[in-house]
Amino acid sequence: MGMEDKAAHQAEDLKGKAKEATGKATRNERLEDEGKGDQRSAALKGAGDKAKDATRDAKDAFKKK
Repeated sequence: MGMEDKAAHQAEDLKGKAKEATGKATRNERLEDEGKGDQRSAALKGAGDKAKDATRDAKDAFKKK
């Protein structure tokens, strides 16, 4: 996918890591869990983007033949 999508997913992951660390430091389980959720969301979106890229690449490979 586009660089904007990848950057957005990475930013979401970093935001999640910061929330998780803040939650741990302040013993705020809700904030820690929210951070973990943000990280999982970013990972799933990244995996979806990779699958789309692989599908597009395979499609392009067949077009070249």
